Amino acid sequence: MNPTPALTPARPHARIAVIGAGPGGLICARVLQRHGVDVTVYDLDASATARNQGGTLDMHPDTGRHALHAAGLWDAFSTLARPEGEQMRLVSRDGQVLFDAAPPQDGQGNPEIDRGQLRDLLLDSLAPGTVRWGHKLEHAEPLGDGRHRLHFAPGAPCASVDADLVVGADGAWSRVRRLMSDAVPLYTGVTFVETGLNDADARHPELAALTGSGTMMALDEGLGFVAQRNSGGHIRVYVGMRAAEDWHRQAGVDLTDPVAVRDALLARFAGWSPVLHGYITGTDTGYVNRPLFALPVPHTWEYTPGVTLLGDAAHLMSPFSGMGANLAMRDGADLAQALIDHTHTHTHAHIDDAVAAYEKVLLPRSVEAAEGAAEGIDGAFALDSAEQTLAHMTARH
Repeated sequence: MNPTPALTPARPHARIAVIGAGPGGLICARVLQRHGVDVTVYDLDASATARNQGGTLDMHPDTGRHALHAAGLWDAFSTLARPEGEQMRLVSRDGQVLFDAAPPQDGQGNPEIDRGQLRDLLLDSLAPGTVRWGHKLEHAEPLGDGRHRLHFAPGAPCASVDADLVVGADGAWSRVRRLMSDAVPLYTGVTFVETGLNDADARHPELAALTGSGTMMALDEGLGFVAQRNSGGHIRVYVGMRAAEDWHRQAGVDLTDPVAVRDALLARFAGWSPVLHGYITGTDTGYVNRPLFALPVPHTWEYTPGVTLLGDAAHLMSPFSGMGANLAMRDGADLAQALIDHTHTHTHAHIDDAVAAYEKVLLPRSVEAAEGAAEGIDGAFALDSAEQTLAHMTARH
């Protein structure tokens, strides 16, 4: 059931194609539809449930929360949010709590929500058929006058479509980005190995207590644990390390062998508290290797008629900004509003004006956030003592 007001009937408009059904792309589509602008979202996943959407997000006032208000979804979001998830706890390598920031009690903080819940909320708010699943973009062919023909991989329900505006919301390895930038993501020097604990309060009470209601981080000398509370009693764990991108090959570890991965991680964290080792050994979900990438800073581009970017396609950065999804959502809302304000006919002059206005705000904001993210991950996984890392992290919180 759609928990939001009815969408405004579509009015004649340029053909807008959003590539990618992440938070930014879906917010963009939702805001456009609220104002009667027709839009289609194309996503490579076979369906909305084809893959896990990841961990938890906190919605910031000027970015994610702003976008939810623009989309008319704040009340629906509030019924799902977990304000207690804002708790931030820093722990030493011997398992002692060094810093514990309780969540705000006045409702003015950054409430948390699971990524999957947020995506479902956004999908349910769109008109039926807005998202076309199973469409993996292979390349976009310029047709002149800002128009592009989108060619999808074999097997897609539609082989190609033409668009007056292509919005690249297609993430880190964006194919749309190739139309306007030669930049490619670079390895940050830090890898996360993701694991998880199910029914944590009952099955892993000591780790649940250490994690608290929000996020627990233990960081020291280029190594660390990040544990996040999710809904349903799940704790998502990231075992982080400053290491070569192919650390597992150098160590002779087969990533498909969970025992080998476990033993390799325990060896890296030798000398750390046995309690913290429990985040590795207590896994209920296995291990997933996730090297962290970011676009070069600054990442900017010259205006390209008929195409623009948002979210990770525009400003992929480390998760230590705390702003990735929030910025993507603000990007989507801002782009949609610019199109609403400027685009009244099929003429490309209006699209050009809208995108130019949007990118004038997007680019400096993205550069500032990306600089902060680079500083954040370098500080968190510096080859420093825990005291220096603590000083850096508490300054950011």
